Amino acid sequence: MSKRILVVLSEYGYWGEELVGPIEAFDARGYRTTFMTPHGKRAQALPPSLDSEYIDPPLGRAVTSRDMARRARALDDSSRLDNPLSLAEMIPERPYYSALNHLRELESYHSNLAAAAQELLGGFDALVIVGGSGPIVDLANNERLHELILAFARADKPILAECYGVAALAFARDWDARASLLRGKHVTGHPKEYDYKDGTGFVGVDFNMGPPPYPLEYILRDATGPDGAFHGNVGKEVSVVVDFPFITARSTPDSVTAGEMLIEVLENGLRRYGW
Repeated sequence: MSKRILVVLSEYGYWGEELVGPIEAFDARGYRTTFMTPHGKRAQALPPSLDSEYIDPPLGRAVTSRDMARRARALDDSSRLDNPLSLAEMIPERPYYSALNHLRELESYHSNLAAAAQELLGGFDALVIVGGSGPIVDLANNERLHELILAFARADKPILAECYGVAALAFARDWDARASLLRGKHVTGHPKEYDYKDGTGFVGVDFNMGPPPYPLEYILRDATGPDGAFHGNVGKEVSVVVDFPFITARSTPDSVTAGEMLIEVLENGLRRYGW
């Protein structure tokens, strides 16, 4: 029976290659992929990720080949991304503590969350969170996504996160303990050296944020704690780390390898790679 992969995309823009890399690896293995966005809105690629002449400021070179730009545009223009699942419709929202009938609402929330998680876990073998600048806006601090991540982790099912999508792993944590799921884990992600100083943009809004609103490396170093580690691998072309159940990818060039590593986890029981 073919594997089923749930792929979460931002509604504010994903990086083309960071979707193409894993998806092409999954397609080659006959996996079935289903897409999900925060509110069921169709995801779109960030324009620079479709431009082979775009120069990445920190790296000082183009990061998208002509062939990859063509493949990313073909996927973005296809019907595959139409009609994604809605995270907001499938995962309930935790009530405010100021709710008039908080106890009853909290009981209902936990009941509905357990049912939703069971349904999703029954339908998918792995979770993928695609990167780009968009996740900064609607994935990093999305509590519904946090609950989805927690459910997959508790079920011992692998979770792949790329680039700024890794932030959602750092912020996913048990409501009572408040410790990050990444505590004690080894991960990679966008290092400080590769962060923009200007030009962080999004799909659907005319807004140049300048630099990213937070240095992901610092968040990941704090989240992994003294018994884990962040691996930026600055100066190395590829940075992918597997510390089961997590597969983390630093940025664009790591996407193909990240997809291949998830396949190794699913088919060959890989538990550690890249550190």
